[in-house]
Amino acid sequence: MILDLTATQMGSLQTPTNLSNNSCLCVSGSGGQENEKVSEGLLLGSERDGSGSVVGFQLIPHSVAGDATMVGSHDIVADDRDDLSEDAEEMEKTPKLTFNIIFVTAEAAPYSKTGGLGDVCGSLPMALASRGHCVMVVSPRYLNGGRSDEKYANVVDLDVRSTVHCFGGAQEVAFYHEYRAGVDWVFVDHPSYHRPGTPYGDIYGAFGDNQFRFTLLCHAACEAPLVLPLGGFTYGEKCLFLANDWHTALVPLLLAAKYRPYGVYKDARGIVTIHNIAHQGYSWEITTPEGGYGLHELLSSRKSVLNGITNGIDIDDWNPLTDEHIASHYSINDLSGKVECKTALQKELGLPIRPDCPLVMLGSREKQYEDWMRRTENLFKDKFRAWVGFSVPVSHRITAGCDIIVMPCRFEPCGLSQLYAMRYGTIPIVHSTGGLRDTVKDLNPYAQEGKGESTGWAFSPLSSEKLLDTLKVAIGT
Repeated sequence: MILDLTATQMGSLQTPTNLSNNSCLCVSGSGGQENEKVSEGLLLGSERDGSGSVVGFQLIPHSVAGDATMVGSHDIVADDRDDLSEDAEEMEKTPKLTFNIIFVTAEAAPYSKTGGLGDVCGSLPMALASRGHCVMVVSPRYLNGGRSDEKYANVVDLDVRSTVHCFGGAQEVAFYHEYRAGVDWVFVDHPSYHRPGTPYGDIYGAFGDNQFRFTLLCHAACEAPLVLPLGGFTYGEKCLFLANDWHTALVPLLLAAKYRPYGVYKDARGIVTIHNIAHQGYSWEITTPEGGYGLHELLSSRKSVLNGITNGIDIDDWNPLTDEHIASHYSINDLSGKVECKTALQKELGLPIRPDCPLVMLGSREKQYEDWMRRTENLFKDKFRAWVGFSVPVSHRITAGCDIIVMPCRFEPCGLSQLYAMRYGTIPIVHSTGGLRDTVKDLNPYAQEGKGESTGWAFSPLSSEKLLDTLKVAIGT
């Protein structure tokens, strides 16, 4: 059996300050208006298929929705078939509303990615574009002189320059563009994005000018819909900006303070999505002193527009039937390929090829845990391998080759690793917190007359003893 952990996950058993990296939380607003006026903005309405089942959601302007009552899917009685059919027919007659949506993000896969933020901002825009929305993603054009620069091979210089005034000076930025999968991918170019390392730092730590670099991104993103002629036209002022994490959280402020006083972006709206509260999110937990990490009072004051959203995954990118990174393809109907993936992973990492319990650990970012991983590998060379760093192909091969993935996170607003694991037939064992509790259905063999369903095991409280007990149960089941 192969187990998979991440460095941050293992560390969470030892320190209360360590968090994992994936989450999604939205704080919406109208950019400067009072809370009581939020209802004049956008409403979230359900989108149904021909049978009346909810298949998605769409934003509806208040002026269109009027005084209609929004009914959640849990309020609909399954037996009311006639009502559902009538609702579905009525929705088919109603013109579908589309919006100009601007994603502003520090990373977007496949161009740049260090974790869940890159995954979400690389996949969600394409999903929204497939529903008819006009979608632009604005992110830095990172160049570090390595192979990763090739990811920008198809982008073209739009020959548009914009001067941004910030940090006491004037900065000129350029814009590059690629139209792919129905999305306008726009990259802000500036010398501060051209350096070795990750989007946020190098081997010596975080870059000292990150506040400057991402303030620049926010200013440039606000200019992009106004000045970039994409497909022969600009997106214009009537946009919905989706700002992701602290790197782009200035966008709604700029809309309200820099543009709106002069009559620009007066009809634009902004949503801030917090993917990880430790980096500035499950909505209730982050309003508590334990989960808010210093922001709980501010977030509590915005409860009326604070919503938690469970992550989704890109089922095309994460598909064991077609995954280009794994040794053998397999499906729920034929798991033989998973055995081959396990054998290939053991060979790649120099582990003995055997069915019982070598441990694989993938992680990076904090030196103390990276050093611990290296020391542990030296002590248990036939049982443990540490992969220090981040690699998309390796993460796919570990997910496919492992039997169990362990996520003992102290706090996890949502998480993606457990969702990827389920997709690949790898059983997640998680601490019962936040999004892990919401997405992993704990095994109960006595439920539903002995036919209880499960997607993994969840344990609580968070302790080494409880984790080991749960592992023993999982291995013995």
